[in-house]
Amino acid sequence: MPPLDFAPLAARALELVPDGAKLGLGTGHAAAAFVEALGVKVRAGFRVVGVPTSEATAQLAARLGIPLTTLDETPELDLAVDGADEVDPNGDLIKGFGGALIRERIVAASARRFVVLVGQEKLVPALGARGKLPVEIVPFARGPAARQLAALGLRPELRRRDGQPLVTDNGDYILDCAVGPLSDPAALEARIRALPGVVGTGLFLGMDPTVLVLGPDGTVTEHPRPER
Repeated sequence: MPPLDFAPLAARALELVPDGAKLGLGTGHAAAAFVEALGVKVRAGFRVVGVPTSEATAQLAARLGIPLTTLDETPELDLAVDGADEVDPNGDLIKGFGGALIRERIVAASARRFVVLVGQEKLVPALGARGKLPVEIVPFARGPAARQLAALGLRPELRRRDGQPLVTDNGDYILDCAVGPLSDPAALEARIRALPGVVGTGLFLGMDPTVLVLGPDGTVTEHPRPER
């Protein structure tokens, strides 16, 4: 399958950004397309400041001339724009296939509005349908956390790059847990987060995002938001 052209998603997301906005800048292909489009507007005089969710996004934004800040300097953001790896009918997400899940969660939680950009293939009937749940752990807990996750039936595998453990921007490891469709994501999240050494999971629950969906014909629609 050829790579998706995320330009229509990026353009639609830019319509939600007011001049002078304080933005969270996500990580991944869709988020990078948004940052690229934002850079074009910034060079034309559009005023924003951004908090990147990864070192890769920080480097991209800096190269494009997008002013950057931190959550220490700018604790409240107008909106955060990011991608996702799964979106269920409730608007709950699995993120972290790209490895930036912890910073992405912190930035999204600091924003008044969370905008998620996905291709139609990321819409799933239940979280876990794509078979993987990332769990970030401190390296010291690699063995114990893996054993305890396995005891929960999750079959963890250490994520590697070039044969070595992948190290996140936070200095942590990621255990990719093999899962099927989750019947109770919130209960599983609580059980995993209670394990010593776990920093966080890829489950983003109850965040009520605005989800923009790219269809196969290039059209962009907003995923219906459930009534609360």
